Amino acid sequence: MQARDVHGGVHFHGSAPAPTHIPRQLPGDVRGFVNRVNELDRLRKVLIPDGHLFRSNGVCVIAGTAGVGKTALALHWAHQIREHFPDGQLYVNLRGYDPGEPVTASEVLDRFLRALNVPAAAIPPDLEARSAMYRSLLAGRRMLVVLDNAAKAAQVRPLLPGTDTCLVIVTSRDRLSGLMVREGAHRVTVDTLRESEALELVRRVTAEYRGEDDLQELAELARLCARLPLALRIAAERAASRPWMPLRELIQDLRDESALWDALTAESGDEADAVRTVFAWSYRALPEPAARAFRLLGLHPTPEFGVPVVAVTAASTQGQARQMLDTLVGAHLIEQIGPDRYQFHDLMRAYAVDQALGEESPESRREVLRRVITWYLHTAAHAQETLAPLDRPIRLGEPDPLVGALTFSEYAEALRWFNAELANLVAAVRVAAEQGLDDLAWQIAAVTRGYCARHNPFEAWFGLASTGLRAARRVGDAYGEAEVLESLGKAYVQSHQLDKGAEHHRKALALRREIGDSLGEAMSLNALGLVGLRRRNLRQAHADFSQSLDVLRALDEPRWESTVLANLAETNYEMGRLGEAADFAGRALDGFRRLGYPDGQGNALRLLSMARREAGHLDQAAAYIEEALGIARDRANLMWEGYWLLEHGRVQLAAGSVADSLVSFQRASSIQRRLGDRSREARALDATGEAYRALGRPAEALDFHRRAAAVHRELDDRWQLAIALANMMTAIAQAAVGDDVTPLREEALSALAEFDDARARDLRDRIMAAENG
Repeated sequence: MQARDVHGGVHFHGSAPAPTHIPRQLPGDVRGFVNRVNELDRLRKVLIPDGHLFRSNGVCVIAGTAGVGKTALALHWAHQIREHFPDGQLYVNLRGYDPGEPVTASEVLDRFLRALNVPAAAIPPDLEARSAMYRSLLAGRRMLVVLDNAAKAAQVRPLLPGTDTCLVIVTSRDRLSGLMVREGAHRVTVDTLRESEALELVRRVTAEYRGEDDLQELAELARLCARLPLALRIAAERAASRPWMPLRELIQDLRDESALWDALTAESGDEADAVRTVFAWSYRALPEPAARAFRLLGLHPTPEFGVPVVAVTAASTQGQARQMLDTLVGAHLIEQIGPDRYQFHDLMRAYAVDQALGEESPESRREVLRRVITWYLHTAAHAQETLAPLDRPIRLGEPDPLVGALTFSEYAEALRWFNAELANLVAAVRVAAEQGLDDLAWQIAAVTRGYCARHNPFEAWFGLASTGLRAARRVGDAYGEAEVLESLGKAYVQSHQLDKGAEHHRKALALRREIGDSLGEAMSLNALGLVGLRRRNLRQAHADFSQSLDVLRALDEPRWESTVLANLAETNYEMGRLGEAADFAGRALDGFRRLGYPDGQGNALRLLSMARREAGHLDQAAAYIEEALGIARDRANLMWEGYWLLEHGRVQLAAGSVADSLVSFQRASSIQRRLGDRSREARALDATGEAYRALGRPAEALDFHRRAAAVHRELDDRWQLAIALANMMTAIAQAAVGDDVTPLREEALSALAEFDDARARDLRDRIMAAENG
């Protein structure tokens, strides 16, 4: 189809795309929930009817003492009203009172944005930008957000949507008065159960297992549990598991435990004492293997864990670990939250830690931690090898045979493991550093670099690498320090902090030269070249890539040699050296094909297409870019497809197939919008303007160029801004509308001031020659 066949326009929509899936993150409703009629009535007053749906009258805070049932009430109510919020539910346990580190607002926003279908690469690195993106995505949506176990208002504020179509439920032991004052939140305070409610809860748990117990004895049991739901459920489960044991004997055991606790602890309040007493009563009834597993799990870096690491913790098989976990779940000492996935209540974890400190020697505790963290290290290494088998592996010591690290046969399996365990890996590095296991700390930070570089979990990435770097320096391991410096360098570059990225890559380069790590030296030079390419400092980029290639020629590293050849191809293309660009890209493609490495092949094909298109060999260019797109689609990689479609459209436009080019540019723009890459989306918009100019429709072209320039201006991308401004000037001249282009010319020349390569000189000449419309 040629330009004459195009009618109307190609539609580019500026609004965010409709969600492709609805998050359903609410944990299950509480089994045997009782009463709380008054509290539920007060909660319902926060809702404002809006047809068959609801709006919220503000944030809802459910406050009360530990173990009183705040989470149970919040989840029960959330399940009652969730159908009135059809765009889904978001849930997070903020762990504000856990013995370990609380979850930060930035971490939560990373999780929520991913749940809202924002690609990892599009999630901003800083808290304010994440919060703004979150509010924008929730604007107009009807969603339920549950923020469980908040310690303070500062944890909550960045997670509040800016719309009354969403309802936020917060649970906390604190009154969170700041939210009442500044955000107008509504607070519902949860007290201990009334005696009748406490008796009903016990009866519901025990009804199918015991006969009718004496009412006075049930009341005594409730009193010993301070009528706290958490303690009552544990006690009732204990009674249900011993159907033939008279309740008075169970009560006497609980009294004895209470007396023992009173003798061992200072006064801290009846409710806290009751909870600890019930914990101890239940714990002492466990078989020894389960009891030891319980207290050792208190040492795990986070409250959440899977079956394999439990087996490592308890030095057991996975089958034995499952049996012990079943026992602990049955005693309500831990809870199961998914297939082979478990977690502690924060009070229970604190109790488990106390038991580990009291019953395990310092040597035993350290050995368990070492074994667990080693398991995370070697399992992460196996996952990384599966994700990127051609990446240079990190040098690790041989694992203890008892560690039993997992292995992975498929890419998707390894990726799922990393996604599930990322928070545990971050915590493992922190705990390793705190416990003097510095080698393990920096090794995990280095091993996770490949996963982080592909998925940009910036909060976790910076945490891992910063802690790992300090650990490597403490033990004086120059190799480890260089590996983690490279990770930090990549994190800074990919979060658009180029100066810091270059600084870390230079430090890694110096260390690698000092210790004679030739491949590492080549990798650091390549990384610095990429920084130069991003800055459009083409001479320096070319020098860095050339040095890297010189080092690699003495090594047998075909993957890295092909990667650097491709980077040299792009640099030469940007310098206007089309023959050299095609030569380097062809050599890179040959190398990647011998390796069977589709990632590299597609990029080399794109570069070949660019060089051949600009040299006028359009048939060759079309064949190259269509093969690249086939790779992207075979691998279901939208990031590649969206970027490579831009080159496909340019080839089509150069060949006169303007209508086809518009389809490619529209598809590229749509994908980049979905991925959140505003820079590449703007480049697609600018290319669309070029296509409309080819159609003789300069007024429409001008609108696309103007939108592209606005984005590049906001992102401070001076090179792309200058191109878009030059295109605006051309469209104005073509439209002959009489507009003065002087302000555009001045801005474009200012943007170009720092560039002196051949393409920049050509663009400067074009801008100077542009006439008013």
